Amino acid sequence: MTTILVLAKAPVPGRVKTRLTPPFRPEEAAALAEASLRDTLAAVLAAPARRRVLVLDGAPGVWLPDGIEVVGQVAGGLDERLAAAFAGCTGPAVLLGMDTPQVTPELLEPALAPDAWLGCDAWFGPAVDGGFWALGLAVPDPSLLLGVPMSVPETGAVQRARLTDAGLAVRDLPLLRDVDTAEDAKLVAAEVPESRFAEALGRFRGAGTDGAAAPVRDAARTDGDARARVTRAGVR
Repeated sequence: MTTILVLAKAPVPGRVKTRLTPPFRPEEAAALAEASLRDTLAAVLAAPARRRVLVLDGAPGVWLPDGIEVVGQVAGGLDERLAAAFAGCTGPAVLLGMDTPQVTPELLEPALAPDAWLGCDAWFGPAVDGGFWALGLAVPDPSLLLGVPMSVPETGAVQRARLTDAGLAVRDLPLLRDVDTAEDAKLVAAEVPESRFAEALGRFRGAGTDGAAAPVRDAARTDGDARARVTRAGVR
């Protein structure tokens, strides 16, 4: 079976979703990030996988569900952090971010099915902004990511070309929208109105007003159960 990796930042105000501020305040942006991460992890838990691993920048909090292993991110650029996540894997792996709360087990199914890797070396999930929301490799190879320019409009095209130039057979997952801006948040919430993300966004429709922000848990304050779920073992 395939390992699912989720690359994420702990939802701490001022450290996540900074492009949402303004119109949202840092506490609101962090609450939206937490909701998006919760939705993503719920989808991962519902999908068939060998292992489910959160590759985390920061400390886990009460938002971390049972059944998810945690390893820390390495230092460096995004390409280096993605490469390191794959480098620790043995066997097929599919990596997601935390910016697509609309992801479902059904969207991931083609890359996780028993025959997902028959005649296929890589799965690529393109994003509306030109990046990618998912990347799967039958044989994880960090060199396929190192040096790819990240967070620019051509990121996805360069990354996919890197795969095909290496002679890999690539199949595509559906196009999804990352949540980077307030407009993205509105559009994605409309796609999944029953999600935690949509519920959180609904609380902040008055963003930019003087109303009090809804409380958000400080992800740096973890309870004993969350800490007990952290492992320093590499992703395999």
